[in-house]
Amino acid sequence: MNVVVLTPDGEVYQGSASSVKVPGTGGEFEILKNHAPVVASLGNGKVRIITDSDGTKTFTIEKGFIEVLNNEVSVLVEGVNE
Repeated sequence: MNVVVLTPDGEVYQGSASSVKVPGTGGEFEILKNHAPVVASLGNGKVRIITDSDGTKTFTIEKGFIEVLNNEVSVLVEGVNE
């Protein structure tokens, strides 16, 4: 699946991934390939992306939203600390 992490300042990450774990406002949840469509709010916390090349990217985010549709994952947040 393709993942993009965006802030008001621009794109922080874009690439292919097998898993994305995010801090939902009701608790952490994970997105895997072929996940059902979803739009959810995010709280402050860590986003973990496991890339298709077996690498891991981790970001600490400020609140935002995630949208998942047809293996496209968009993480829209107020700010990121890498």
